[in-house]
Amino acid sequence: MRRPTTAVPLAVTALAGAVLLTGCGGSASGAESGGSGPELSVTSPYIPEPVSDSMAAGFLTIENKGDAADQLTSVTSDAAGSVTLHRTDGGAMEQVDRLTVPAHGRLVFRSGGNHLMFDRLTTKPVQGRTITVELHFATSGDLKVRMPVKPATYNPATGH
Repeated sequence: MRRPTTAVPLAVTALAGAVLLTGCGGSASGAESGGSGPELSVTSPYIPEPVSDSMAAGFLTIENKGDAADQLTSVTSDAAGSVTLHRTDGGAMEQVDRLTVPAHGRLVFRSGGNHLMFDRLTTKPVQGRTITVELHFATSGDLKVRMPVKPATYNPATGH
């Protein structure tokens, strides 16, 4: 005598329920929930020709079109023994270990504000040449940037 089997339909129902429940799980990651991480680009980089043989400053703008902030953690260049991050707060310049690039925002380096400080220059940057730097971020990949050396009195149209 043959008995009706209900085990197969029950197994299929259980499996379907497990699949549906798995699809309900949430995620804190913007990339998985339809958003995006940081999307960084650099505009208007330059170094004013320094008067010193050992130090120079650098300026640029880092734009983030992504849905998540990132942090610039360091800068390296063969043109200097070290490149450090500085900000000016209340008229006082201070070295910092990182600066935030806000989501859908910009991190601006300009005279009298945030800037890169090149110390122990390997050769003095002169007008017409280009210095290559590598920007290192907490989340995003590194960005190589070519920074043209401009006259010491250069005043960019971008305001930095």
